[in-house]
Amino acid sequence: MANSCYLAQHYEDQVRPCIDLVNSLMSLGVEQDLSLPAIAVIGDQSSGKSSVLEALSGVALPRGTGIVTRCPLVLQLKRDSKDDAWSGVLSYEGYEEKLEEPKEVGDAVIRAQNAIAGDGKDISDKKINLEIYASNVPDLTLIDLPGITRVAIGNQSDNIEEKIKKLIEEYIKQQETIILVVVPANVDIATTEALRMAKRVDPDGQRTLGILTKSDLVDKGAEEVVVKTLNNHAIRLEKGYMIVRCRGQRDIMEDMSLDISLKKEKEFFSNHKNFRIFLDERKASIPHLSERLTKELVYNISRSLPLLEKQVIDKLEQISTQLRMLGDGIPEDEAGRVKFLTQKIGEFNQLLTDVVRAEEDLEDSDTRIFTQFRNLFSVWKAELDEKDKRLRKKIDAAAMKEYAKSHRGKELPGFLNYRIFEDLVKGHVKELEVPALGLLQSCKDIICVNLSEITTRFFEMYPYLMRQVKHNLEILRDQEYKRAEEKLKSQFAMEKMVYSEDGLYIEKFLAVKSETEADRKSNGKDSDFDGTTQHLRAYLKITTDRLANQVPLIVLHHMLDQYIGQMKEAMMGILTHKKFEKFTEERSDVAQERSYLRSRMERLKKARQALNSFVAV
Repeated sequence: MANSCYLAQHYEDQVRPCIDLVNSLMSLGVEQDLSLPAIAVIGDQSSGKSSVLEALSGVALPRGTGIVTRCPLVLQLKRDSKDDAWSGVLSYEGYEEKLEEPKEVGDAVIRAQNAIAGDGKDISDKKINLEIYASNVPDLTLIDLPGITRVAIGNQSDNIEEKIKKLIEEYIKQQETIILVVVPANVDIATTEALRMAKRVDPDGQRTLGILTKSDLVDKGAEEVVVKTLNNHAIRLEKGYMIVRCRGQRDIMEDMSLDISLKKEKEFFSNHKNFRIFLDERKASIPHLSERLTKELVYNISRSLPLLEKQVIDKLEQISTQLRMLGDGIPEDEAGRVKFLTQKIGEFNQLLTDVVRAEEDLEDSDTRIFTQFRNLFSVWKAELDEKDKRLRKKIDAAAMKEYAKSHRGKELPGFLNYRIFEDLVKGHVKELEVPALGLLQSCKDIICVNLSEITTRFFEMYPYLMRQVKHNLEILRDQEYKRAEEKLKSQFAMEKMVYSEDGLYIEKFLAVKSETEADRKSNGKDSDFDGTTQHLRAYLKITTDRLANQVPLIVLHHMLDQYIGQMKEAMMGILTHKKFEKFTEERSDVAQERSYLRSRMERLKKARQALNSFVAV
C-alpha cells in the first residue's frame, strides 16, 4: 500500500488544515444539508475506474465484467497516527460491519450491494459508506459510481442506462465535486458517454480531470492519438488529462500486490518512447495522479469555503423560520398543557376578532371577508336599482292607463284603487326576496371557506383540536344562517304591509313630484295618473333604500358579528371539554419534523463554528 503514501506525503502542510475541516464537517453529517468538496469517479462500463480508485486508496475493490459498482460507494480515507494501523467500517441503511484487514473490503462491498440492490445486476441510489483508517492514507473522500451501460442484461431494468445516468448526474452536478472521468486509452474518447456527461454539467472542464487507463493496451501506431489527448488537443478540458497503468485482471489473478503494480507502472512509462515525457511532466502514473488530485482538492476546498459559509448561514435562517412555524411543541405536564391550549385559543379568538374588525392578515392575493361582503352588498344595491327601474317603466302614465283598464273598479277616471297600489308594491317586494336570500347564501359560503382556511392553517398541527373547531364552526354557522334567513323572510313579510313614516314619505313624494313637473315642462306631457305614479315612485325609493341597508345589516349581524361571537364563546368552552387531553395532541409527524430540524440546526451551528475557527486560524 506504499502508493497511498503519496497522498499523505505531498503538500502535508497545505492539505492537512483543509482536509481536517472537511473531515470535521463530514463527521457532523453536514453533507445532508449542503454539498461538500468531494471526488467522484465516473466512466463507461469496464473503463477501469474502480482500478483507479483502488490504486488511489490502496483498497482492493470488487472487479469483474458487467456492472461491478452497483451502488454509490463513498470511500472515506482517514489517517490514523498509529504506525501500520488499519481498520475499516462498512455501513449502509443502519447496518454496520467492522473490517480487520484490507482483503476483506471487496467481499464486504459485494455483500452490501447485494443487500441493497439485490443479487442480480441492477443498481440502487442508496449509498454504501466505507471508512478506512490507516497510517498511510490521508483524510480524503472518493466516490465510486456505477459504470455507464447501454444494454440491459439478465434481470436488470430495461431503463438501466437512464437510471445510471440520473444517479451519476446527481453527484457530478454539484459544483463542489471534482469529476474524474476515466477513459480507456485504447478507445476513441469522443465515443465515451462519461466524458459527454461531464461536459454537460461542467462545459469548460473547470472541475473535470480526464484519466486515461489501460495504457498498456494501446495498439502500436495509435500512440499519437493518445499523445494528442494528453496534450489537450482533442476534447479540451481546462484541467487536462493524465494517464495511468493499473493492475489488470491477469495481475490480480497472479496476486500482484499494489506495491509491485506501482513499480511496474513506473517502469512502463519510463521505457515508453511516446509516454515517458508525460512521466517527466508529472502527467503519468498513480503517484503523480495522487499528487495532482491532492492539489486540486485543496484548491477546490479553498474555493468552496466562502460559498459553504453562506450556505450554512442561509440554511440556519431557513430552519429557524421553519421551527418558528412549528412552535415549541406541547408541554407534557397538565398545567403546561392548560396554559398552552389557553394561549392557543386566545390567539385564534384574536384572529376571529380581526375578521370582524376587517383587520385580518392577508396573503398578497387575498381579500378580507368584510370586503368580500361589501362587494356582494354593492351587487345587491345594483339589483335593487334595476328592479326599481323596471317597475318605474311599468307604472309610467301610459302603462298605468292600460293597467287601469284591466284592474279598475268603481273609482272615477284619474283615480287608482289603493289595492292596486298595494299589489304593485307587494309584487315588487316579492321579486326581491329570492335575491336577498341568495345574498345571504353567498355570504355564508364566503365566511365558510375563509374561516375553514384560517382554522386549517392555525390548527393544522393539532388534528383533533382542528376537527372540533371546524365542527363548532359548522354548527354555529348553520344556526346563525337559519336565524338570518328567518329574519330576512320576516323583513320581506313586513315590507308587504306598505308603510312609511309620514314625514319621510312626504319628503320623498315632494322630491318625486318636483322631478315629474320638470319632466312635464321639458316634454309637455300630462296625465290623469301622474299623481298615482308619483306616489308609487316615492314609496319605491323608500323601499329600495330600506332594503339596501336592512338586508346587509341582517347578514352582517348574524353571519359575522353573532356567528363569530358565538364561535369565540365555543372556543373558550373547549378548555372545560371532557376530551381536553385529546385537544392537546400534536400531529404525529410534527414532533418528528421538529426534532429533525433541531438536529439539523445543531449540526449546522457546529459547522459554522468549525468554519469560523478555520478562517480565524
